[in-house]
Amino acid sequence: MKLLAKILRYPLTILFHFFFGLGLLFYEVVQRISLFLFGYHVHKKSVDIFNATIVRTLHILGTRFTVDLPDTLPENTPVIIVSNHQSMWDIPPLIWFLRKLHVKFISKIELGKGIPSVSYNLRKGGSVLIDRKNPTQATRQIEKIARYISEHNRAVVIFPEGTRSRDGHPKPFRKKGLLTLFQHAPDAVVLPVSISNSWRLQRYGMFPMPIGVHFKMKVLEPIKIAGQSHDALIESLETTIVKHIAND
Repeated sequence: MKLLAKILRYPLTILFHFFFGLGLLFYEVVQRISLFLFGYHVHKKSVDIFNATIVRTLHILGTRFTVDLPDTLPENTPVIIVSNHQSMWDIPPLIWFLRKLHVKFISKIELGKGIPSVSYNLRKGGSVLIDRKNPTQATRQIEKIARYISEHNRAVVIFPEGTRSRDGHPKPFRKKGLLTLFQHAPDAVVLPVSISNSWRLQRYGMFPMPIGVHFKMKVLEPIKIAGQSHDALIESLETTIVKHIAND
């Protein structure tokens, strides 16, 4: 069976990349038309469907998704989603399964161009792009997204590790970005998220991709920022998120 799986992953990866690439090109056009003719809300729906399509396309590789959500998600309030980061495949499930929150991202500036659908959404959909070589610019952009989610009651994802964990073992949290968000969106709630096994999808890069990965995402109970020590909150978040990362 293991030999068969190793053989099958090559044609299935080719099939996956065909449909994945087709989706990138198709939804680039859909997003541009949606935003130009109908504005933010229709564009946002096109982004949701785009990311649902990626989730479905991963099924070609036999990828299974287990998503554990709390009974209720925050409503009519700004939300800071704090998650560990294992691969680029963390993004579509966060957008799709938490779509009610209008999820935005703090992304590195390099992703703002050159990737169909992805770059356009990062530039036009409310996310911010930071230059990691320019701390002043990065801080200003994080302050900007904090004001944005506060004004519109939307959500921003931050990966405090700073970069993805290539083997599933979480890196230490960096505090600066979180502290900036907490300071400039004091009325927000924090939504901790633990992601497991996403790293396995990218353990060999983009080719070949493994078959039968069980992607897990556990969304924990929201926590109010107000009235809490920011440093203590960050330590608690790191402990809680790491605790719920599965090692299977």
